[in-house]
Amino acid sequence: MEPGVVGARVASGAVMPLVKKLFVTEGPGAGLAERPVRIASLVSFRGEKRVLSERDLHKLVRELVRRAGARTGTAAEGGEGPEGGGGVGVGGGAARNGEREAVTGALVRTLHALGDLTMDDAEAVSLGVDGLRDALHEAAGGKRVTADLSAASEALYRRVLESACLHVLHFFTQRSTFVARTLVEQSRRLADLVTRTDLLLERIASRTAEDAGFEKRYAQYVAKKHSRLTIYGIDLKHVREWPLDTAYLNLEVTEDSGADPWAGAPAQQGWRPAVSRRVDEAVTGHRRILLRGAAGSGKTTLMQWLAVSAARQDGLSGELVRLTGLVPFVLPLRTLARGGGRLPAPEEFLTAVGCPLAGAQPEGWASRVLSAGRGLVLVDGIDEVPEDDRERTRRWLADLLTAFPDNRLVVTSRPSAVSEEWLGGEDFAALSLSGMRPADVSVFVQRWHRAAQADTDAEAGLRDALLHELRVKPDLARLATNPLMCGLICALHRERRGFLPRGRKALYDAALSMLLERRDRERHMGPLGGIELDEESQTELLQKLAYWLIRNARAEMARSDAVGLLARVLPSMPYAQSQGTAEVVLDFLLVRSGLLREPVDGAVDFVHRTFQDYLAARELVQERDFDLLARRAHEDQWDDVVRMAVAHARPDERARILRALLERADAEAAVRMRLYLLATACLEHAVNMDPEVRKAVQERAAALIPPRSFQEAKALAEVGPVVLDLLPGPESLEDDEAEAVAHTVAQLGTDAALARLVDFRDDHRWPVLRQLAGHWDQFDTQEYGREIIAPIVAREDVPVTVRSSEELRALVRMARTAEAVPPRRVHLHGHFPDTEITDSLAGDDLAELRLVRNRAVQDLRFLRHFPRLGELDLADVSVPDLAPLAALPLRKLALRLPEAEGLPRLPELRELTVVEGSSVRIEALPPLESLTALEVRHSQGELAGISRFTGLRSLALVIVLSLREGDLAEAAELPRLTELALDAHTLGLLDGTGPPLPRVRHVSLVCDDKVPMLSPLPRCFPEAEAVTLHRPGAGTDLAPLAGLPRLRELALFQPPAHVREFADRTFAGTLSLIVRPRPRAEADFGVAEAPPVRIGWETQ
Repeated sequence: MEPGVVGARVASGAVMPLVKKLFVTEGPGAGLAERPVRIASLVSFRGEKRVLSERDLHKLVRELVRRAGARTGTAAEGGEGPEGGGGVGVGGGAARNGEREAVTGALVRTLHALGDLTMDDAEAVSLGVDGLRDALHEAAGGKRVTADLSAASEALYRRVLESACLHVLHFFTQRSTFVARTLVEQSRRLADLVTRTDLLLERIASRTAEDAGFEKRYAQYVAKKHSRLTIYGIDLKHVREWPLDTAYLNLEVTEDSGADPWAGAPAQQGWRPAVSRRVDEAVTGHRRILLRGAAGSGKTTLMQWLAVSAARQDGLSGELVRLTGLVPFVLPLRTLARGGGRLPAPEEFLTAVGCPLAGAQPEGWASRVLSAGRGLVLVDGIDEVPEDDRERTRRWLADLLTAFPDNRLVVTSRPSAVSEEWLGGEDFAALSLSGMRPADVSVFVQRWHRAAQADTDAEAGLRDALLHELRVKPDLARLATNPLMCGLICALHRERRGFLPRGRKALYDAALSMLLERRDRERHMGPLGGIELDEESQTELLQKLAYWLIRNARAEMARSDAVGLLARVLPSMPYAQSQGTAEVVLDFLLVRSGLLREPVDGAVDFVHRTFQDYLAARELVQERDFDLLARRAHEDQWDDVVRMAVAHARPDERARILRALLERADAEAAVRMRLYLLATACLEHAVNMDPEVRKAVQERAAALIPPRSFQEAKALAEVGPVVLDLLPGPESLEDDEAEAVAHTVAQLGTDAALARLVDFRDDHRWPVLRQLAGHWDQFDTQEYGREIIAPIVAREDVPVTVRSSEELRALVRMARTAEAVPPRRVHLHGHFPDTEITDSLAGDDLAELRLVRNRAVQDLRFLRHFPRLGELDLADVSVPDLAPLAALPLRKLALRLPEAEGLPRLPELRELTVVEGSSVRIEALPPLESLTALEVRHSQGELAGISRFTGLRSLALVIVLSLREGDLAEAAELPRLTELALDAHTLGLLDGTGPPLPRVRHVSLVCDDKVPMLSPLPRCFPEAEAVTLHRPGAGTDLAPLAGLPRLRELALFQPPAHVREFADRTFAGTLSLIVRPRPRAEADFGVAEAPPVRIGWETQ
């Protein structure tokens, strides 16, 4: 699209307010209409409802043209000059100033014809933008309307008319009277088109022709290069790659604790359990992402998919619309950091990754892309960078963001390499890739067999048999938690005609055998260049290379280093040496092993880190480097090496390894927790070992049990089933411990875990039951429903989380059995259609409903089937109109709906929460007479008008980006406000300028690891009796709290050790001090801050 043409359009922020004035405002009862409405009856400048005069219409259109002209002038400045003929805007110099009125007059006559159209709003929508534009043009007189306009002005007329029509149709589809069910999908497309048009206006209006031409070539290259991914194990027919469109699985992510300001707080303090979201929705929902996931979890595949989606630009809908106009830069850090040199500047991106188009890019192109905020920068593999270089990498990212702050950036890493706060200072949201759910595994297995061309009856039988085994064998299902392991399982199951080895080490052994020898033999492949190496020889050579990489903390090695290493090893291996030189042997391993590759000329690495760790551990055990293993066990890159070393070792060697880990942990407080849990995780692989050593490990682990927080529970669950025997029952546990233990057991998902959860089923503590009711998807649907869900629902009013249609059907069957109690509180995660929800849950019983990640629901009118619904939570649901909520007796409402508007009057509403991306203007809210609590989180918002809600007792303003100094003055007038929650930034607005709030008794500060300045508290909250700090930063000074004379309680959630100790020394005995998670004895954990801990298998 030419710059002048793009510039002639007007973004929706400019057009929509003007378009709305063309139509009458709906009054009470308008939403009751059940038929499409004539357009002529809607316009505001015709008929009895006329509120817009002819003069007003002329002024309105003149303003529309003026804004279009202003945008065109900007575009022209970035491209062609006034005499170049490129601009068409009146304000850009292409048309004379006198023609502005001519364009305005033509548009007035055309838009006035809205009142002459005989069609209704539904028919207009069915015509689409082009159809409505042409219909209006003809109704206004056709060619006569533009007969007096120059070519440039006529082009402007048509583009502004097209933009106006686009927003007219969007306005129609958002009206409560627009009820044509068959047009719902078209309505969604229009909303996407509006968004894409705005994004294109913002992002590509100033592109030069040279830049645009290069970007087209570059996009084609990126789309083709990254459109296929390697699949491990499909080997008999030499199918090594999948088309990305077929292979990509839209897995789930959860926001790490750092992303949730309330993480770590108990339920009564506002804690909310993490919400799982599909990757595409979560990643596009944040501008800056730190995505953490284990090896094989799909991080790199996700980066490929994002790059291809942005490069192709077609088919972008829903959340992916936000990729419109973006240019992807795929930057694998193992390549960028090669040789330890300087990390590249933007102009060097393409050269650094070996893009063949690097020399063809226009000078300064990459900087122009990033300066315009059009970059999608995908930085893959922080864990591939040596630990000593990670701080340098972090500074490089920070400098990049300082210079180009408006781009989208995704950074990936293993969880053990960096913590979720690693980029917290740069406003990154920390997300973690979740393990594959059973439904994901089933989809993967079916796609794998299709990709393997396994379409015979016999192959289909193997596929079905594997799906059955995954359902009935928990040990096997536990291995199938990520795409890499699922691929290996599929390949081995097919290769061995249905027989699978037991356990992770046996699975790796079989996979290596298949890749190194059996594949070539069964494909009747002869020697390569006269060389033939057996499985044992290849394994010996590969493990030498793997161990060199681990010892040197490298992700790849120079080819010359690999050749030199093999040259030193070959003399001790006569058979291998007889096959050729070290150079020749290396070439054989690169071509035939399936494990080694040459990503660029002169560099060698392993195709996957999992195989590298497995082979390195084998070499370490053979070399008996157990002291080195103990010295480096705390390093994140050694986690899997330690586990696999225990698996490879003989019984006496296992005992030696674990004794060394315990001795170091006992002596070094800083790494104590990490090494205790690491040793515990190793027990699963120590099949035969000295019972005294096993007992010693279990005793150390007992010091960490029971867990007291979500983080500790997650770490223990990742240790595996061995932890079950160490966990106590509910009787002796404090509240936080009981909840954390239930979460640990529920995460394991085995038959033994289900038996342990039965012990917690009769517990009456609501947080414990919430854990049980929230993990249905981890177990067999029918059995868990019978043993856990049905008894809980019959006895307690706890919400049940449902993630599949099978679970929903099971819940319905429970409710229809004799003596059953219908569920009153249901949380539905996923794309459940409104008809399925209504058929399953309709009636007078439902009191609470939560819809999460639901793109199937397009209209909220189905909620009328729940006449007693008092609590509603809508998170990532595609509903543009909230008017149907007026029919419900809602007392609590939570919204995460960026596109929704028009909150109706809800006379019984007491609590309102608006979070994550939603925009809220307090003055635009309807009268909410009963409102006592308002929470605005991660949003844009204004406080003007908040004094209307005189009943407010609780107000939370957390990361409300648009707040400015003085905005809290009106909140200070609220007569009943006693609880106030702020983030560190908003608290800073109070320093020296903010008004005092003497009625506030409880102050909560969400710090997100930042250092809050607490000095304003005594002046602003002189009557405060309780202060809560959520995740205060390491330099937090609590001394100003001594200036609060009425302070009786201080609560600290996830505080650094020294902040906790200062509070204990200063305030113990004078006020109630609450610390969560509750600290353990120093002898168990130490007081030093430990490095990030990754407890479970990296491949999980």
